[in-house]
Amino acid sequence: MSLYQRLKHYPRRLIYLGYYLKQLNWQRLAKFMAYVQAEKGWSRAEQWRRIVRDSLRFNVSILEYYQFRFFELADAEKATWAGTGALYEFQRWANPPGNRDLLEDKRRFHEAYRPYFRHEVCSLEALERDSALAARLLDQHQQLVFKPARGNCGIGIAFVESRTLSADGLIPWMRSRNFDLVESRAAQHPALQGLSPSGVNTVRIFTCLDAHDRCRILGCRLRISVNSPVDNMAAGNLAAPVEEETGRVCGPGVYSDITRPPQSVHPVTGVAIEGFQIPYWPETLALVREASELHPQNRSIGWDIVITPEGPGLIEGNHDWCKLVWQLPVRRGLKHLLESGE
Repeated sequence: MSLYQRLKHYPRRLIYLGYYLKQLNWQRLAKFMAYVQAEKGWSRAEQWRRIVRDSLRFNVSILEYYQFRFFELADAEKATWAGTGALYEFQRWANPPGNRDLLEDKRRFHEAYRPYFRHEVCSLEALERDSALAARLLDQHQQLVFKPARGNCGIGIAFVESRTLSADGLIPWMRSRNFDLVESRAAQHPALQGLSPSGVNTVRIFTCLDAHDRCRILGCRLRISVNSPVDNMAAGNLAAPVEEETGRVCGPGVYSDITRPPQSVHPVTGVAIEGFQIPYWPETLALVREASELHPQNRSIGWDIVITPEGPGLIEGNHDWCKLVWQLPVRRGLKHLLESGE
């Protein structure tokens, strides 16, 4: 990019930089700065100088400067990484705000993609319409998962033992806690249960429709819980790369915390992460390809899939899918895949 082109982008990227500062986790930044100071000998002032320069030049957030390990990279390699700014612009093009509600509202998502689910999902409205539904849910499922319909990143989710709830009290209990949705806890395949039993370990597959509305896969990852009921990377869990052709994990699991090393085996169970074979892989790819072409008004989706003993099933689809889960496990920038998809 020429000097003129960079200067032309700077006013908008100054706005992005202000947003990054507003959203910044200062405690995590202090941890990352201390790590880089110990590794590189750079003062905090020197790190800030480099952060501001690279944020404006490569459109990345402050924490992404560290998570993408820009402190180790030459400029040519930095330019290959897609940060928050680049993903925001791509996803706004691929999934226009007027089309996103199908993905943002988990109730609408379930209605639109119901045939691809393997676990039960009920909205608060459905419970209110059917007086017998609450009793049946509590009777048939030992544990239920409660969610806000528009939540993300595992925030606001509650896992509750059914025996602690009553059929008559379920609806007011949900209302008082702002839960719009209740689900049965999806049963994961024994192989994934053995890998990490603390939470359901989901497959994340990133898709984008081409000019002919055909599915193009941008990457496959396995999200792995580490002593956590959820598997989100933001909650301190691992993500590992998966070969599209085979469904085999082809690298170690990584954290979004740069101070924690990659893991070739699970740190709690000791089960090998590298080489792990995801069950029902052909069926998983077929599900995602078919689902991605069902509602082409949203052109790029990050799909969360549970692998059950009977086969794959959808959990949710994300219009604002995570650039960290996408790029960190393969340890390289993938911005070129976005540019070729526009």
